[in-house]
Amino acid sequence: MTDTTHHQLDYVEFTSPEPQATREFMADVFGWSFVDYGPDYADIQGAGIGGGVERGTLRAPLPVINSNDLDASLAAVKAAGAKITVDIFSFPGGRRFQFLAPGGTEMAVWTKEPE
Repeated sequence: MTDTTHHQLDYVEFTSPEPQATREFMADVFGWSFVDYGPDYADIQGAGIGGGVERGTLRAPLPVINSNDLDASLAAVKAAGAKITVDIFSFPGGRRFQFLAPGGTEMAVWTKEPE
C-alpha cells in the first residue's frame, strides 16, 4: 500500500512572544483546543490540519511536510538548492529538518518515529 501522506503538507507552526494570548485568541475565534508540551509549546487540536504554537520571536508560519523517508527528502531538498537552516533533530514522536527554499520561504520536513 502506498503512503498517501508522503510529501503532503501535514502541520503548521506559529510563533508568538505571547503564546497564551495567541492560544486564547485561536480558541475564542476558531474553537481550537491545545495540548501542552512544556511551557513553550502547545499542539493545536481541531484545526483540520496539525499545528502548534511556540513561544518565540515573530516569524512567518512554518509549513511542515510529511515524509516517509526523511534522509531521501533531505537529499532531494539539498540537491534542489535549498539552504538547510536546522539539521535533522529528534523530538518526541519524530524527527525533522528545516530549510529555506529558493525564494526565501522557510519550511520543514518531518517523519514519525517507527512504532
